[in-house]
Amino acid sequence: MKKPLVGILMGSESDLPIMEKAVEVFREMGIPYEMEISSAHRLPEKTVRYAKTARKRGIEVLIAGAGMAAHLAGVLASHTTLPVIGIPIKSGALNGADALYSTVQMPPGVPVATVGIDGAKNAAYLACEILSIKYPEMAKKLEGFRSRMRKTLEEKSRELKRKKS
Repeated sequence: MKKPLVGILMGSESDLPIMEKAVEVFREMGIPYEMEISSAHRLPEKTVRYAKTARKRGIEVLIAGAGMAAHLAGVLASHTTLPVIGIPIKSGALNGADALYSTVQMPPGVPVATVGIDGAKNAAYLACEILSIKYPEMAKKLEGFRSRMRKTLEEKSRELKRKKS
């Protein structure tokens, strides 16, 4: 897998610290990705062009993060039939609630899978799960990740019990 399979878009550079958490997951899982800044409201033509050409370029899943009521994920979803995962980003006076509502409240026929506010890691894991349908090696990597996560939690639980004794 050399060509990007996931397109990561963000509304502005200020979203980068959150979106980099998705990149960490993709690097760990060996998933090629590309990343762009493409505002639904300030760069609408670029956003539409990206959505319309993503499949032809080999992209299989889109992840879009934006704060405030910016509707990047919804605009992407309205111009492609690829799966789109929206990440509402905490910002503004409403601390991400507006971004959450604008991402999760889509009309019938234009779905956007939505993770929690600032949930870039879960967006990346969801993208990996979607890709695992087609790429069996991704399913194995996810199983390994979950196994390591369980072992780590069990170790922490045992450590906590020892400290309490």
